[in-house]
Amino acid sequence: MKTLDNVDLAGKRVFMRVDFNVPLDRERRVADDLRIQAVLPSIRKVIDSGGRLILASHLGRPKGKASVEFSLTPVGEYLATLVERPVGLAPDCVGQEVSALVSAMKDGDILLLENLRFHAGEEKNDDEFSRQLASLADVYVNDAFAVSHRAHASVHGITRYVEVCAAGYQLEKEIEYFRRVMEQPARPLAMVIGGAKVSTKIGILDNLISKADYLLIGGAMANTFFKAQGKQVGKSLVEDDQIETAARLIDAATKKGVKVYLPVDAVVSAHPESCGDIQQVPVERVPADTQILDVGSGTLEVFKSVLRNCKTIVWNGPLGLFETPPFHKGTYALAEFLGDLDAVTVVGGGDSAAAVRRAGMEHRVSYVSTGGGAFLEMLEGRELPGIKALEECCRRV
Repeated sequence: MKTLDNVDLAGKRVFMRVDFNVPLDRERRVADDLRIQAVLPSIRKVIDSGGRLILASHLGRPKGKASVEFSLTPVGEYLATLVERPVGLAPDCVGQEVSALVSAMKDGDILLLENLRFHAGEEKNDDEFSRQLASLADVYVNDAFAVSHRAHASVHGITRYVEVCAAGYQLEKEIEYFRRVMEQPARPLAMVIGGAKVSTKIGILDNLISKADYLLIGGAMANTFFKAQGKQVGKSLVEDDQIETAARLIDAATKKGVKVYLPVDAVVSAHPESCGDIQQVPVERVPADTQILDVGSGTLEVFKSVLRNCKTIVWNGPLGLFETPPFHKGTYALAEFLGDLDAVTVVGGGDSAAAVRRAGMEHRVSYVSTGGGAFLEMLEGRELPGIKALEECCRRV
């Protein structure tokens, strides 16, 4: 597919789909600008090249109706402080008033459209809505990896009506790192998979078994694997309807020669909200009245001993209830360890990416993906509609 470096941008109306779906605090100020910072290189490339930049994004879930609560105005105001130039704020994302604002733009100008999801046609990938968005553009750029697994109008439909389509720098980087770790990885390749449920990771695990050398499983999802092995896990979260699936996955990994590591000890508590009865126990001795809430120190040593010798590591999902101290310790310890390794380390998924940032390791690992669901679908081996649409647009030219 084309990228920003091989597209003529000077004097062109450049419609760039970004992901400004960022958290806002109570005063409606940007609370986390990771996704905004991620696309600044693409933004600067367009305006420095004399393009007329039209930014489009969604925020929250307004369900097809305009709402002050989900307005992108505070995001536009914050962006202006980062790029140190005015950012125009459109009252909508389509319509005569928006078209007039675009027509009045000069080279190097920036205009932020209002929330795409104020229109039901966005999520429905409506053809007419796609045409209206495309009428604003000479060049279409997708730099929103986090929504590229959605066949929405601003991600998919619009590419049918814009002659020149390209990937932004952030999207290009996401694809580059994914291919680096999944298609031609330096080996050994280890996959660390955590989170709460096996059911949400079946496709990922099935795909990884054919690619990884080591599979390290943590988080509450490990409890279901323990039950498949006949271990008792007290009152811990378990997906009873996935126990056979867990057993199948272990068997498939064994047949493929993939070494699977589960926690050997756990931090447990009967009352996690009070944190007054925390103890570390072997996984074979989990008290009946407790829940497993984090991995223990023994597990961390086992995981570290495996990862220390790996050349490529992909991590998705926390190892415990990391949102609630002190059950964040295992996840944070893993983040800090990965930051010190001489290996390609890629972190993806909302919770694990957040954990890496909170541990202060986002600049120490090789790459932190901006995509949650998109990253997971790529791990499953799925083709993302947004990326496919860019490729098809380039083939038409």
